[in-house]
Amino acid sequence: MSAYWPFLAILALIVLLFFVERRWPDRVTRIEENILATILAAITLVSFSQVVARYGFNSGWTGALELTRILFAWMILFGMSYGLKQGIHLGVDALIRTFPKPLFRAVALFGAFCTALYAIMLLSADWLSVFGANSSGGAIFYWKRFFDIGLGLDDLRYPVFIQEAFGMQERVQRWIAYLILPIGLALLAFRALQGLVMIWNGERELIIAGHEAEDLVAENKDLLKD
Repeated sequence: MSAYWPFLAILALIVLLFFVERRWPDRVTRIEENILATILAAITLVSFSQVVARYGFNSGWTGALELTRILFAWMILFGMSYGLKQGIHLGVDALIRTFPKPLFRAVALFGAFCTALYAIMLLSADWLSVFGANSSGGAIFYWKRFFDIGLGLDDLRYPVFIQEAFGMQERVQRWIAYLILPIGLALLAFRALQGLVMIWNGERELIIAGHEAEDLVAENKDLLKD
């Protein structure tokens, strides 16, 4: 049972998100936007302070580069599900829009299904053995290994007062930094399945924004007149 608790935790998170979003959809969207904005602000602040320290005072923080890299990964892995939810991922739809409407809808459903399947396969590939595939591992397995061994990051360290107050190890555990990997992929799968249901119900055309440039031109055609 101990080997499966990460799967149960991910499932519980998605179920909780589903019910909370049904009750407060706008609040969930604002929380997602605030998380992304906070990560971006942190990247900017850390990078700017590091430049000032290095060129202004000939010093700097050894963990700044690693922290920036981790934050950037968090922004990407968390942002990809938000982009799917909002339909802002760019894609090329010139060909499929020439298809008859039933075929266009089938292709749109297939695209959403493949996105969800891709995310689930990256989360865990063990289940593919049911179809005879020689595959194993995945994001959950990868994350759990770091969680079990407690390996630290290369340069990112806890402040001394936290080490002394809580008896923490010197280096920040790697599993904390990599936590977004299973969470981000689970959210991507969830949003892809949501998109599939919306396409099926006729509430959405695609999970991509293939004609975003055309929409932007139409929305801003009178901007210069004002």
